[in-house]
Amino acid sequence: AARVAAGSVSRRLLEEAGIHIGSCVTGVGGIQSPPAETVSACRGLDPEMPMTDPGAARQVREAIRAAAADGDTLGGSVCILAEGVPPGLGSHVHWDRRLDAKLGAHLFSIPSVKAVELGAGVRVSERRGAEAHDAVYYDVQRGFYRKTNRAGGVEGGISNGETIAVTAYLKPLSTLMKPLDSVDIRTKRAAKAQKERSDVCAVPAAAVIGEAVLALCLAEALLEKVGGDSLGELLRNLEQYKLQVERF
Repeated sequence: AARVAAGSVSRRLLEEAGIHIGSCVTGVGGIQSPPAETVSACRGLDPEMPMTDPGAARQVREAIRAAAADGDTLGGSVCILAEGVPPGLGSHVHWDRRLDAKLGAHLFSIPSVKAVELGAGVRVSERRGAEAHDAVYYDVQRGFYRKTNRAGGVEGGISNGETIAVTAYLKPLSTLMKPLDSVDIRTKRAAKAQKERSDVCAVPAAAVIGEAVLALCLAEALLEKVGGDSLGELLRNLEQYKLQVERF
């Protein structure tokens, strides 16, 4: 709760800098839904079950009710997006300042998160290099641009100016109403785990938490890059940095 509150403050700072964050649920209990492509698309989703496919959302609700009736739980995945991130946040030199490493650490710090994917990380691992990387193009009006974003907005440890897209995968909650087999640590004999009060699915809530920790991570990286002792100074520094990048 404290990090979500701090993330809200960081988010307001980022919004002043033109950086906006959104999220959606991309899967629950094996039921998949395509990720949203933009932050504005995320904001138009049902906050109770923010999935881009309404049919999948209905199936998920049914699956949650069925799991609850069985005393079981469900895991899933969430996608978090950040638009307007300037290029150059992070480091391609220092391992501990790599933006992808920081993103992973922040998202892995959320309880139940067991895997984190940046961009199309899993899919590109199965492809040849020519089909995995994002080609660069140039246009007089647009400047440098890409037609794809498989890298998820981060290359070589630094942001590349594209939308940052990261997916976090959560295990089912371990506090089951139908206890698993266990062992009594005093007697060393077989026993059942204790029954505890449990939610059935924490995936939609994890999307909100993911937005908060992503905001914390990006705010830290932004301050590290452009600095400033006040909002006004930070925004002036950022504007000068953007002009420098645009002139390149």
